[in-house]
Amino acid sequence: MTIPHTRNRVLLGVAAGGLTALLAACGGGGSSGGSSGSGTTTAPAPSMAGASGTPVTAKLTDFHIQLSTQKYHPGRYTFTAQNMGHHEHALELDGPGGDNRGTTLEPGQSTTLTVTLRSGTYQVFCPVDGHKDLGMKTHITVGGTPASTSTNDNTPTNNGY
Repeated sequence: MTIPHTRNRVLLGVAAGGLTALLAACGGGGSSGGSSGSGTTTAPAPSMAGASGTPVTAKLTDFHIQLSTQKYHPGRYTFTAQNMGHHEHALELDGPGGDNRGTTLEPGQSTTLTVTLRSGTYQVFCPVDGHKDLGMKTHITVGGTPASTSTNDNTPTNNGY
């Protein structure tokens, strides 16, 4: 009679272990940034978790970059790069705040890149081989007062001083 009881315990242990492994694989933590039901997938964001800034959309097509914002002030920005082309693309910003590169995206994918922009000129381009030379480049100029990430107009602007 010990064999059936032992077999049941082993099967129960294997099932519990399998369930634990499945839950651990799915648990992941944090937000997935998943798709919005439009059939696009989202690549992992290279920026720090919980970091956010003034939103900017960067539409990447074959072979052009269209930014949703034309005026930039020093501060934190979250660029959402959307690959709307038929080839792999990525987004890179090089300037006074350093070099910041996002994930290479397959067609239909999007990702976010959160950067802190300082006053000066930045080159914005696709770093995938040859795409910059095919016209996937633009410049932005950052100047003036720091960008506000608050929607509350009553917030003091003393910046901690």
